Amino acid sequence: MTRTFDFLQLQCRRLFLRGFEVQAEIGIHDFEKGRTQRLLIDVDLYVPLAATTPSRDTIEEVVDYDFVRQVVLRRIGAGPIGLQETLCDDIVGALLANPGVAAVRVSTRKPDVYPDCEAVGVEVFRWAPER
Repeated sequence: MTRTFDFLQLQCRRLFLRGFEVQAEIGIHDFEKGRTQRLLIDVDLYVPLAATTPSRDTIEEVVDYDFVRQVVLRRIGAGPIGLQETLCDDIVGALLANPGVAAVRVSTRKPDVYPDCEAVGVEVFRWAPER
């Protein structure tokens, strides 16, 4: 049985990381292998509002942005990546492993591949239905 995700039923706070620029060894073509290239990453993290509404105004009461950055940097640092799809899936999976995260959207884009377009990229959205 497939469950349908309904944001109206899940009151969330959305945290985001926009235009996070990294140098990554990513690509399947010979000209991409063995070198890094510029990659831009966007992340939307959906956390249950009830669980992340601070009463003491402290970082321990919310999901920290540093966590999101560290997940991305750890995966980039883990070594060569063939496909943007693989990178997005890996980042999404690691972010969803945090019990405070209900859903994640990750997009990656290579801005320097083609001279006649802004970027080529991939976007993935997943949620943890049990949360």
